[in-house]
Amino acid sequence: MTPPSSCAAAPAPAEASPAEGAGACHQLVDSHCHIVFRNFDADLDDVAQRWRDAGVRALVHACVEPSEIPAIRALADRFPELSYSVGVHPLDTRHWAPDTPRVLREAAAADPRVVAIGELGLDLYRQTNLEEQLAALRPQLDLAWELDLPVIIHCRDAADPMLAELRERAARDRCPRGVMHCWGGTPEEMQGFLDLGLFISFSGVVTFPKADATHACARQVPADRYLVETDCPFLAPVPRRGKRNEPAYVAAVAARVAELRGEPIETVARTSSANAARLFRLDLHNV
Repeated sequence: MTPPSSCAAAPAPAEASPAEGAGACHQLVDSHCHIVFRNFDADLDDVAQRWRDAGVRALVHACVEPSEIPAIRALADRFPELSYSVGVHPLDTRHWAPDTPRVLREAAAADPRVVAIGELGLDLYRQTNLEEQLAALRPQLDLAWELDLPVIIHCRDAADPMLAELRERAARDRCPRGVMHCWGGTPEEMQGFLDLGLFISFSGVVTFPKADATHACARQVPADRYLVETDCPFLAPVPRRGKRNEPAYVAAVAARVAELRGEPIETVARTSSANAARLFRLDLHNV
């Protein structure tokens, strides 16, 4: 990808909010997106132009189940700024099979653009099958440790069992590095994950007016431990809440994090991008 040559030459996304316009000239990493979904089929080239115009220099595409991998790989062929993960989401455990660890291992070994294992984790908000979710989570954590890859963790209403699982692994010195994606927990929960060495990623939720706990976390998280993301097509930031999200809108997330931290948008863009590059081993000089 060739980034815009100057801020003045970089138009903001269509109908950009002031926050997005403010971030449009800064180099950003969307650390979690899902553009493989069918609601991007009709206009993906336009979506890509908008993320480039908004200064999005790299994207990490999350995987929710193994059948997605060929299509995500094709997207990485199409868009050189895109890296991706391989894994099984906790709400997709029906796709877990005895040979799934082998499938994920082979997919990761076959392509250096695989930079993480996931989106894995626990979700007790939509489902209550904790043991089934743990049965899919644990082999993926083992695989990430084996391959020295970070994990992308989905954790909703499940901080206690997730912390217990990771702390047990840390006690054995086998806890992989990784990121708590789309953070929506409390500052106290966040500290538990920070103590384990994990990063915290903020999505469009941080722009929601009543997301008080997320706002507090964005203020308190150490500068070297946070990322920004869209989780598109979900969780579009204000003022697009309820509409399809897309990678360009990560600029609005970064702008809100900057506002909450009392920092310039340049600082948040630079810091979050450097953190993403460090976690996922991204070479931002070659995209």
